[in-house]
Amino acid sequence: MSSDSSIHSPKPRRVLLFLCAVATGAIGLAVSGVMDRARSRQEVAAWTDEQAVPTVRIVQPERGPQEEELVLPGNVSAFYVGTLFARASGYVTAWRKDIGAHVVKGEVLATISAPDLDQQLEEAKAQLVQLKAAVAQAQANADLGKATDQRTARLVAQGWSSAEQGDTDRLTAASRVAALAVAKANVSAQQAAVGRLEELTSFEQIRAPFDGVVTARNVDIGDLVTAGGTTGRPLFQVADIHRMRIYVNVPQAFLGQLKPGIKATLRLPGEQETFDAELVSTSNALAENSRTALAELQADNPNGRLWPGAFTEAQFHIPSDSNALRIPATALVFGARGLRVAEVDANHKVALKPVTIGRNLGNRVEIESGLSLSDRLIDNPTESTDTGDVVQVADEARERIAERE
Repeated sequence: MSSDSSIHSPKPRRVLLFLCAVATGAIGLAVSGVMDRARSRQEVAAWTDEQAVPTVRIVQPERGPQEEELVLPGNVSAFYVGTLFARASGYVTAWRKDIGAHVVKGEVLATISAPDLDQQLEEAKAQLVQLKAAVAQAQANADLGKATDQRTARLVAQGWSSAEQGDTDRLTAASRVAALAVAKANVSAQQAAVGRLEELTSFEQIRAPFDGVVTARNVDIGDLVTAGGTTGRPLFQVADIHRMRIYVNVPQAFLGQLKPGIKATLRLPGEQETFDAELVSTSNALAENSRTALAELQADNPNGRLWPGAFTEAQFHIPSDSNALRIPATALVFGARGLRVAEVDANHKVALKPVTIGRNLGNRVEIESGLSLSDRLIDNPTESTDTGDVVQVADEARERIAERE
């Protein structure tokens, strides 16, 4: 009997230990589940609270550069452009300069044969000779009339001649003096006619109006040209390219900064070389369809690399106030109280601050007053954003989510 109890007594003890281990594990699992559910509830509650607070993106003011750069398209023009038409009718007998030729003022470009005009000049010169002879004749008659009048006047005073004869000789002398004046006037008129024809004959040679380069030749030997023509193709076109004019349409927002003397750099497509230019004037008027004003720059062109009619990019170097702060235009709040920005403090509370803007630079604006460099501003604030609101910053919210994960 004792031997059987010694053999079977350890078995209940092992069963009891096993049951205790199972109970302990069940209790642990239950406790762990309860704790996980509590932690999950806390996380859900925290996530819900976070979602109730709006998340915003923060931007900060930045200082402007020492120099503002503005790049605009422009057109290059010659300093002077001479469009030459015929002033004498006739046939072209020769042309001496072709396109691209450099010419000096007064140099002959082409010659026109105008025989009709030449004959008119010769005729006018001959008439001038006749009229000068008529002046000499009238002068002799006037001298004779004066002498006769003086002689008759003495005879009348001595009683040797009648008073009637004295009046006749006196009036005859006066008439001859008047005839002399008419003859001299005719000579002056004819001299003017000769001078006019001489000027017209000088136009039989087409001359360069100034130093420059021939940019167009639309005439050939044998062409018939008509005097006084100002329509159609000109005979020649000469451009003075020692200095060039550059015309740029400037938007209204930048006209306040573009004053005469502002420097610019010109860049031409396909050219590595840049050219220095200077603003000399503006049109002082805006085009209503584009709200731009025409500005004229000038640039030296000693090597002739700038060509009339070329397209260029003009990069203006506008002096700028480096202390002026700039912010994105999307950070502005427009309302009945004027322009404001939504600042976020260290406690994530919002404060709406009024600001005064300067230049509108498109995507960014300059702030003249109301901001400091350390301010944190909400980008794209909603219309309902108001002072006292609590927000969370996007970057900080992402960091908290990453830490929880």
